Amino acid sequence: MDRGAAFVLAGGQSSRMGADKAFVRLEGRTLLQRALELAAAVAPEVYIVGSQHKFGMLGRVIEDRFPNHGPLGGIHAALQASDTDCNLILAVDMPFVEARFLGYLLEQARRTNATVTVPRAGGGWQPLCAAYRRPFSDVAEAALRAGRNKIDPLFAQVEMRVVEEQELLEHNFAVEMFRNLNTPEELQEAQR
Repeated sequence: MDRGAAFVLAGGQSSRMGADKAFVRLEGRTLLQRALELAAAVAPEVYIVGSQHKFGMLGRVIEDRFPNHGPLGGIHAALQASDTDCNLILAVDMPFVEARFLGYLLEQARRTNATVTVPRAGGGWQPLCAAYRRPFSDVAEAALRAGRNKIDPLFAQVEMRVVEEQELLEHNFAVEMFRNLNTPEELQEAQR
């Protein structure tokens, strides 16, 4: 059985955070360390999507084929590099996601032929904590070549399995786990 692969979008310099998010520390570990541990808890193959120069010493790295195009460029690079059908995408700045939820997400993705299995909670889509099948890379590439970097509008072009907020609550998952850290203030709040 294809157990899938996990790709941590390590991103780059965050203007609002004032530092590279991957190296921001929370509870004694960097956000990247936390994300890699989470990913490894549910997938046998874990990769970092980002700069080989910055992250090569920390794990296996996949570099963007469309640099400076945000998370969609990272998702595209991950899917192009993947040799598995089911691929977990996790942003480095989502440290509150539960491993138990990631396992559930991958299980749901395997039960369907949907191209994307994505939560819709906390006021919107959570495309940076979702499972993608490789064919999504074609949709992503077409958008990137057209200069469109937004992920959510692409969902209308593919078959989806949506994990709604009610489903999360029924399985005792906290919707707040999708909170990401974008500013020093959010980091300070998370450290309390």
